[in-house]
Amino acid sequence: MDGKDALQPLYLKVKRHILDNIGSGKWTVSARVPSENDIVKTFGVSRMTANRALKELRDEGVLVRIAGIGSFVADRHARAHPLEIRSIAEEIRERGHVHRAEIAALERVQAASGLAEEFGIAPRSELYRSVIIHYENDRPVQLEERYVSPRLAPDYLDVDFSRITPSEYLVRVAPLQEAEHILRAVMPDERTRKRLAMKRAEPCLLVIRRTWTHGAIASIARLYHPGSRYEMSGRFRP
Repeated sequence: MDGKDALQPLYLKVKRHILDNIGSGKWTVSARVPSENDIVKTFGVSRMTANRALKELRDEGVLVRIAGIGSFVADRHARAHPLEIRSIAEEIRERGHVHRAEIAALERVQAASGLAEEFGIAPRSELYRSVIIHYENDRPVQLEERYVSPRLAPDYLDVDFSRITPSEYLVRVAPLQEAEHILRAVMPDERTRKRLAMKRAEPCLLVIRRTWTHGAIASIARLYHPGSRYEMSGRFRP
């Protein structure tokens, strides 16, 4: 166990163990997962910790818990979670508008040291890179720069991303196990500003999205949105 794992809360270690077994295919849909008692014995944690891990996985749509019987792997396609990752195309179509994508780059690149560290690979290892401008009714609303693991999505460079978004494609070939979102307000560089048809003093909303499959990072995306034409909102219940 490395130092980072040692500092991780116990309930997150339990969740990671369950997610890893589901992601690897060891536990398939409807398979029964360890009970609270099993988790307490295996991990040496309290019943409260075991309960929290199982409850959060249920709330996230990963497990189905049946009182008095146990917890089972859920069919993720049968249940939509309010915090699920959605493609920009789906958002635009739900507003009754037309989505169009312009592919600016689709290529192989060598990972610089910072990017390699994020992916957990050696510097100069091969990654796939795409740059796509998404339009809503012919107005640019998102510039998507994405790096993808060739191991987890080997056919990525052969996909027609004018017909399907990278998010939609990756969900099919590299089932989502875990995701992280970081939101920042930034001033775009000149190229980004022109691609998004932004005014010179206008800020961007930047969403940095990392997704994991089978315990490894599948993709890292930087999603730039014009501050005056895009907002993110959500309603949550604790």
